[in-house]
Amino acid sequence: MRSHFRLLALAAAITVGLFTVGCSSPKPWPESPLYEAPINDPNWTPPANKQEAMEALAGRYAHYDVVAYEGETPNGPLSTFVISYGFTELVIENGELVENDCFCHAEHKANQNMTTTFPDEATQAILPRSSVVEVYKEDGEWKLHRPATPTLIGIGGDPDLPLSMDPNDPLIEDSDGDGKPGVTVFLNLFGFIEGEIYIARREIFQNDVTLYSDGSLRGTVTDDSEQLVIGASIGILNAPNNPDQWPDLGLSPLLLIPIADDIDTCEELMANRDNLFPEEPEF
Repeated sequence: MRSHFRLLALAAAITVGLFTVGCSSPKPWPESPLYEAPINDPNWTPPANKQEAMEALAGRYAHYDVVAYEGETPNGPLSTFVISYGFTELVIENGELVENDCFCHAEHKANQNMTTTFPDEATQAILPRSSVVEVYKEDGEWKLHRPATPTLIGIGGDPDLPLSMDPNDPLIEDSDGDGKPGVTVFLNLFGFIEGEIYIARREIFQNDVTLYSDGSLRGTVTDDSEQLVIGASIGILNAPNNPDQWPDLGLSPLLLIPIADDIDTCEELMANRDNLFPEEPEF
């Protein structure tokens, strides 16, 4: 299994809802936060110092995050959840805690009449850089902050520079191997309009989580990603689009659940989805 970081805010940045075809009113956001934090075991003794905390944090985790986005359409606000699954590994290297992530699968939920599919090949092509994370104690709780490590998908170049906005940039590449530029997002609008959008992205995420007595890490994802729409299969979808993350981070949770070594592949992770994670949010 590749040990890289972070999925997916991919399908989130999808150019959907660019027009209205006799559809119903958009549905509102569900209540925030999406998931309540667990109650700590009263007999649990948190790590006494930073070294003990890093030792407690080190290990393999099943990764589940939700990122909420909102844009505007002629039919009203387009609210979307991008739900990502993968693996996170925390290891101690040279006295520091290092996070490595890789991703397996993504789902996309919207408050309007549309479906979006982001293939697993594209999700698994996201190869974030390893990152030294900050471990610190606040109000008696041990917390972890993973800083952003910008990662490119669908285009080459320097990930620390702003994303190109040129759809003819020579550095654009076919990251998902489907013979089309960038990575491909499949859309079905209102049940009868089908299309494809070809995008490149600069993934810019940071995470903040807290250690709980059950060994899980739970917190939030902050997204400042950039997106280029390279082209589309139908002209009306070929328009610039980069939806903003919804400011209420209670709707963008991250859950890292400790797992045994026998869950090692994406297929095994998804087969155990219901045993590891809560239900996906719905509008």
